[in-house]
Amino acid sequence: MTTTSDPRTTAGLALFGGKPAVPRGTRIPAWPRVTPDDRAAVMRALDSGRFTTASAGEEEIPALEREWAEQAGTRHCVAVSNGTAALSIALRALGVGPGDEVVVPALSFIATAAAPLHLLAVPVFADIDPYTYNVTAATVEAAITPRTRAVVVVHLHGLPVDLDEIAAVAARYDVPVVEDAAQAHGAHYRDRPVGSIGAINTFSLNVSKNLATCGEGGLITTDDPELATRATMLRQFGELIPARGERSYVAHELGWNNKPNALQAAFTRSQLARFPEENAQRDANVRAMLRGLTDLTGLVLPQPGDDRTHAWHILRFRIDPAAFGLGPRHAGPVRAAVQRALRAEGVPAGPYQLMPLPAQRVFRERRGLGPYPWALPGVDDRPYREADFPVTHQVIDNSFTIQKAHLHPDAGELLQRYAAAFRKVWADRDRIARYAAELDYQPPWRQAAAIAEKEWARAFPEAVS
Repeated sequence: MTTTSDPRTTAGLALFGGKPAVPRGTRIPAWPRVTPDDRAAVMRALDSGRFTTASAGEEEIPALEREWAEQAGTRHCVAVSNGTAALSIALRALGVGPGDEVVVPALSFIATAAAPLHLLAVPVFADIDPYTYNVTAATVEAAITPRTRAVVVVHLHGLPVDLDEIAAVAARYDVPVVEDAAQAHGAHYRDRPVGSIGAINTFSLNVSKNLATCGEGGLITTDDPELATRATMLRQFGELIPARGERSYVAHELGWNNKPNALQAAFTRSQLARFPEENAQRDANVRAMLRGLTDLTGLVLPQPGDDRTHAWHILRFRIDPAAFGLGPRHAGPVRAAVQRALRAEGVPAGPYQLMPLPAQRVFRERRGLGPYPWALPGVDDRPYREADFPVTHQVIDNSFTIQKAHLHPDAGELLQRYAAAFRKVWADRDRIARYAAELDYQPPWRQAAAIAEKEWARAFPEAVS
């Protein structure tokens, strides 16, 4: 392999002691952006004296529900305490219960698979596509069994899944689809907003999300009035609480205490008022950065596709080791070397999930409620095997992400500095290749497993000994 280098830019890679492309001390714009309007909204809710859905006449929460239903293109929206609660409530509203199976992606945040586990349902993992990082119709169908009661699809990083194709598969088996749109606020699939296509769908309002609250929050969307009513009951002890009038305190079924907070609803409403503008600016900023990287050989960029938009919650980049003159077995070391080089240049490159979800100890070692749900009658035991999720392992090994730094609408100039850092690293691929070839490398999931063992030993030394 040969590369053409400009010695003024490559001789000083920061990984080897040079000056970083992003000056030290450069601040990532704080997210979420907090404006005087946001503060005024929170004070309005505070002054109302009504703070939860248990407060008769509280207005911020139902207003947020109406406004997000309109934004998402659904008839109903139910606000809850967080995105994980939204998933658990959505699945329970569909009737998912002990021993049922729920298909989930092998690559996602753990909440996607923990939610069915909280219902004593069994998460069954589906592998992903190597370019969208989402489950596909084929991987979903391979995971469906006679015990499947729901399919949860995640619009990972903000890119919608192939909803029509997956919905067609699910329909053949009479299984509802749940959209986990925690990372995809404002994204569209074939001109339809995500969160409007599944039977019941969920969003997170965690402080890290594109549409955030000042802490935690979640939203459930659906066109089905019965599912909306059940979700509303489940968020508050199984009660049917009228908007006005006396509360009966009668639990019609087992529910949770997952009420939302009026102050956080008011904050999100204020954020939502400028969400379309900020979303458009974020899209422009990210696309401008990516345009500056299209000629970097061996760098696989995130792409929205022709029939959908990308919310750009997380930016994932994959590395082809052939561009560095190395073979497939060096995919992980090259990614690690590039990641380190970019971090040295001031780019916050890092992993998103160090291991596939089924490799997490809670699933691999069956750490549920005691041995349940896996010990329930009729539940098939599926031991975790790396070979069952080859693409997920490959993606974790040869890709890295940029998170949160690009969310603020004023991040455009910073992203251009990041693009310059990418170009600087790519201009010295020979040196990066030599560095990668000499790395003492372990795949991320093996590193994470070793870290987990040490964490457990520190927390519970007597149990380990």
